[in-house]
Amino acid sequence: MRVTCKSRIKKLRDQNHLSQKDIAIAIQIPPRTYCDYETGSAKVPLDILIRLARYYDVDLNYITGISNLRKEFPHL
Repeated sequence: MRVTCKSRIKKLRDQNHLSQKDIAIAIQIPPRTYCDYETGSAKVPLDILIRLARYYDVDLNYITGISNLRKEFPHL
């Protein structure tokens, strides 16, 4: 089964015992918008993917489901 962005961000949120509202507040977006990303009702824009990857300290390949290898977010 192919891992999708929506399943990966939900898994990361669940692993950290956070609500959708918690994440929405942390990355400064409306809770409804975040819910739409997790359900697949809306595509996650690149800037939001970057915020989520930075928040969870994972690279973009992992958060988007391109890779199952969990690497840290590249801190420049």
